[in-house]
Amino acid sequence: MPRHRCAILDDYQNVALQSADWSKIAGDLDIKVFSQQIAGQDAVIKALQGFEIICAMRERTAFPRDVIEKLPDLRLLITTGMRNASIDVSAAKARNVVVCGTPAVGNPTSGIAIGLMLELTRRIGYENARMKAGVSWQSTIGLDLEGLTLGVVGLGKLGTRTARIALAFGMKVIAWSQNLSPEKCKEAGVDYAPKDELFRQSDIITVHLILSPRTRGLIGANELGLMKSTAYIINTSRGPIIEEPALLTALRERKIAGAGLDVFDVEPLPTDHPLRKMDNVVLTPHLGYVAIQNYRAYFAGVVDDIRAFLEGKPVRVLG
Repeated sequence: MPRHRCAILDDYQNVALQSADWSKIAGDLDIKVFSQQIAGQDAVIKALQGFEIICAMRERTAFPRDVIEKLPDLRLLITTGMRNASIDVSAAKARNVVVCGTPAVGNPTSGIAIGLMLELTRRIGYENARMKAGVSWQSTIGLDLEGLTLGVVGLGKLGTRTARIALAFGMKVIAWSQNLSPEKCKEAGVDYAPKDELFRQSDIITVHLILSPRTRGLIGANELGLMKSTAYIINTSRGPIIEEPALLTALRERKIAGAGLDVFDVEPLPTDHPLRKMDNVVLTPHLGYVAIQNYRAYFAGVVDDIRAFLEGKPVRVLG
């Protein structure tokens, strides 16, 4: 029997084939791993011609209708995780392309959010770099998290997990989102605050929302203008939830103390982007879900999805 051509996309660390047991499907596949991002829609279409199975890592490569319709051999499209806003599932259905997701484990994004808070307030990485560069001793004065107010925008699974860690640090935690109630906050052990009050009162704000038409641009010049000049904002959700031009202005003009960002409007972040040059910004390259345990769950799920599809019984079908 002919083998099925399978593309594994955006495996930046080149670990996909080591993160799961592929032996149960290896005999049925010709696998090509793409460890570098394929930049641009036309390049994606050209590179993926002839592949029947495509495995996407989260939203690193988009599959809108225009791309799906120009991949005539595509039969199975897998995304890691069970949600991917960059795949047009209805377009895939119209072309008889099965779209499947995978399990995920843990809450690694919460660790990145807290890590960004600690770097902004205690400058651990900054002082580490100075010591290794030969500077004799300390230069910064840190800000202890205990006693500060954390504003959580979005109190879902990740927002709640982050709030609980903050409570363990001795922070006061308040929360808001469009559908959040005081009762839901009470269940999580935090206080409810109206949106404007959350931005006024918080010493640190952390964003934990799904990107949607309702949340795109939710935080703009008005919200940033309500923040204390000593306050920080953390975004580990999706870049467009915060209006980038408004954020750049607030940072340049020191209207807020700084930002910790793991997500951006364009990813990878262009090398000449102004955020890379700001001394009041801490940047990480979308590390939120990038954890060994998560990758093992992702790619084990990919293998199971492919096996089930080849047997004519797809699992974890989306849409």
